[in-house]
Amino acid sequence: MIIWALVILPGVALALTLFNLRFWPRGRAGGSMGPVSVLIPARNEERNLAATLEALREAQGPIAEILVYDDASTDRTSQILAECAALDPRIRVLRGAGLPTGWIGKTHACHRLAEAAQSNNLLFLDSDVRWRRQGLAHLAGLVNDYQADLVTAVPAQELGSFVERLVLPLLHLTYTSWLPLPLIWRSSNPRFLAANGQVLWVSRQAYLQTGGFEAVRGEVVDDMAFCRRAKQAGLRVVFADGTELATCRMYTSAKEVVAGFSKNFYEGIGGSRLALLFVLGLYFSAFVAPFLLLPLGLFWPQWLAPAAMAVGINLVLRGALAVRFAHPWWSTLLQPLGVLVLLGIGLNSYRWHRRGRIEWRGRAYPGKRERIAAEGAT
Repeated sequence: MIIWALVILPGVALALTLFNLRFWPRGRAGGSMGPVSVLIPARNEERNLAATLEALREAQGPIAEILVYDDASTDRTSQILAECAALDPRIRVLRGAGLPTGWIGKTHACHRLAEAAQSNNLLFLDSDVRWRRQGLAHLAGLVNDYQADLVTAVPAQELGSFVERLVLPLLHLTYTSWLPLPLIWRSSNPRFLAANGQVLWVSRQAYLQTGGFEAVRGEVVDDMAFCRRAKQAGLRVVFADGTELATCRMYTSAKEVVAGFSKNFYEGIGGSRLALLFVLGLYFSAFVAPFLLLPLGLFWPQWLAPAAMAVGINLVLRGALAVRFAHPWWSTLLQPLGVLVLLGIGLNSYRWHRRGRIEWRGRAYPGKRERIAAEGAT
């Protein structure tokens, strides 16, 4: 009977995924909201900004202003911003002069943007997010239907390179497999939380109640930290499927995938070695082991049925996600390889944090342990 335990973990993941795909909100079209300040932190984003700002110019809805924080960019970002601002008077550029001690680049940029914003609706977007034409109507539907104080959403992910197509679909697998998503907005417990900082709307009142980005200024995984503070303040946080809101190509190469996930992985699970071992074991047992054990059925027949069932459950799970989010079909078949790559990134993330130095966007930040020690010293 012990070998039948092989199907339990993927079975739980499938059941939760099917439940979450039914209840993960996208927002109904037709909602309305007051004037919106769109706030975009940008550092060396010449590749993305023109398309991002063009999409916002074409978007329908009450976008009162588009503020971009140029965080000491050294590429053509400043020139592109000047060209775009000449086309749309709503675009205003804030110039970054340096990063204060104890801050992460993105948290400082978002802090400055919120200070300068004039609307009561603050919509933070990453500079690689392309807002959809009807995105504000769907966002307003989420805010109104769920009485949300904060909405964090996962935009449709654009995938290019082989490694992107192999690994990035695992984001959706992670979001849907282990937590009933309605608990995020129905429960006040901050442990029930998922977040994605690519799209984050918050009312000004709620922003002030959380302490703003200043309260999480040293957090590398700022989206989780900010949303956790919101729940701790008694605010309603809605985690949404942002397919109808926007699209995003997060990374464009294997090198960027590894670096981006290495920055966030270890701190995203709490910066704990025990948590890392648990996650590595959980993902290997649920999503890799069944595929490795299936060939053993040729030599030990008692393994054949449970391994085959577990593999089948995995394929149904990934197939459901592929249909919902337009993942490439072959990434479903190559799931064991994708998960092994992800687990390797997790170990690399641990290595980065153990050395006490996290490099991102041309800057180096201390690891979680070093930041806690520094805070204790002050």
